[in-house]
Amino acid sequence: MDAEVKEEMVDELFGDDALLIPADSYLAAGVHIGTQYKTADMMRYIYRVRADGLYILDIKKTDERIRLSGKFLARYNPEDILVVSARQYGHKPATVFAEKIGAHAITGRYIPGTLTNPSHRDYLEPEIVVATDPMGDVQVIKEAIDVGIPVIALCDTNNMIENIELVIPTNNKGRKALATIYWLLTRETLRGYGRDKEADACTIEEFELDFL
Repeated sequence: MDAEVKEEMVDELFGDDALLIPADSYLAAGVHIGTQYKTADMMRYIYRVRADGLYILDIKKTDERIRLSGKFLARYNPEDILVVSARQYGHKPATVFAEKIGAHAITGRYIPGTLTNPSHRDYLEPEIVVATDPMGDVQVIKEAIDVGIPVIALCDTNNMIENIELVIPTNNKGRKALATIYWLLTRETLRGYGRDKEADACTIEEFELDFL
């Protein structure tokens, strides 16, 4: 990565003890790497823009929002939580997150009406939704809004965040970034439930995609 950006970001952090994982681990996973586009909504989460026009997210804010989201999710029964990911690299991390905490997961194609049509074969009534990307998961978010369900979403620099209850600013396109975010979110949610031993037993390798 850009050595100058890395040095500046690490220098401005409160120190690794203030973060869920060392700053270098966030940076190595590319959690901070945004896109060449930004929305006004996401400006508050952007750390800086590189000379090549790539926007860089503030990992301190990412870390803070993971903690907050974990506490928020722990207010709900696990079976009332739905996590979704149309994005391929989010399939495994989202599925493992659901398995670890006892939630529901829908990955890949989302069938319209799942949250709004009681006659739908796979009809669900979650009380909160976790979306991997507001763009790819737009139909789920629309339906959640229609039935009054709050949404937590992993948002990149180019995302619109209207109607998102809680934003986790992150690279939501990278394989390692998504594995890292869902791993940390799983741990924080489990801790929120008082399931500390399960949280401590989680490893990032469980959330990473396997490649031949």
